[in-house]
Amino acid sequence: MATKRKAKAAKPKTAKKAAKKKAAPAKRKAASKKAAPKKAAAKTMPSLAGKTAPAFSLMSDEGKKVSLKDFRGRRVILYFYPKDDTPGCTTEACAFRDAEVDFSRADAVVLGVSKDSVKSHQKFKAKFSLNFPLLADDAGVCEAYDVWKLKNMYGRTYMGIERSTFLIDEEGKVRAEWRKVSVPGHATEVVKALQSL
Repeated sequence: MATKRKAKAAKPKTAKKAAKKKAAPAKRKAASKKAAPKKAAAKTMPSLAGKTAPAFSLMSDEGKKVSLKDFRGRRVILYFYPKDDTPGCTTEACAFRDAEVDFSRADAVVLGVSKDSVKSHQKFKAKFSLNFPLLADDAGVCEAYDVWKLKNMYGRTYMGIERSTFLIDEEGKVRAEWRKVSVPGHATEVVKALQSL
């Protein structure tokens, strides 16, 4: 009789274990759903178009302070680039240099901005006969224009300038902006935007 009782008593335990085993995968699935990271919402790039361009006063390659307000009454092509004398930045600078006649006709001045030093700017400007000022920023102006970004290259993350251009009108308002600029044909795009104002 004792043996039978033990056998009967064992059945509920076995049933409980089986129920737990069935429940375990369900719990695991629920846990994995909770643990699965949610996809980050896509961030929209903030636009400065139609807004007053952030003011600035930076040292130029000539060793003089250059301010945005100095150009009130004229159009300004303000472009941010990552580094002096690198392939993409050189191509872009030379394209702006070569479009000088078009910019002059539209009463526009070009200003290039990077975090390179004044001395670096002087060498870069002289090497490629650039015909516009290069301004040295400490990242403050880059942040104001929202071009100072976290970058990723060869698995290494770092902060740097996202190639961007802003067309500022005679009253100091941003009329057009180009972010994550692709260099080929960019200067031509800017000229067309100027001519359409």
